[in-house]
Amino acid sequence: MPEPRFRTLALLPIVLFIPSLVSFAVSEPGVVWPEYSGVFFHLAILFLVARMDAPQWAKAAGYSWIALDVLTGILSINDVPYEITWPVRLGGHVFAGLWIAVSSVHARSVAIRVVGVLTGVWLGAFSFVADVAPEEALYPAGLLIVVWFGLLAVRYEQDQRRRGTQNSISVP
Repeated sequence: MPEPRFRTLALLPIVLFIPSLVSFAVSEPGVVWPEYSGVFFHLAILFLVARMDAPQWAKAAGYSWIALDVLTGILSINDVPYEITWPVRLGGHVFAGLWIAVSSVHARSVAIRVVGVLTGVWLGAFSFVADVAPEEALYPAGLLIVVWFGLLAVRYEQDQRRRGTQNSISVP
């Protein structure tokens, strides 16, 4: 079976994340339907973690983010209180920030590096101030991650191939 194109793998999380982003603006607190698309969004990122150039420890951080965010999504779907799921999700965002920033630094594209580092730092750092910052302060990171995935779809594979460092790990 042929390996999926990197571009497709980078666009899939955008498509799956859009319903969650929209829900932030239109849903009542406590609504769980966005958690379903959120779980699939995070599972789709597994393929990117495997394919992007990054040290193994950074990839481990990416996988940890996915595991924790899938866990919190399933906990939320099963009526576990927000007061429990939110701090777990924030812990996962620390790992997300590490993976996004470090894998971005290894990209050839300056735009991917800049947007990725900004996204990673914003997402991870928010976890350390979430007890005093409003949750809305995290929203720009959600928009930035969509831009980052878009940049990956457009630039990453061709730039890495030109550099000669395309990761040879196959997609499961």
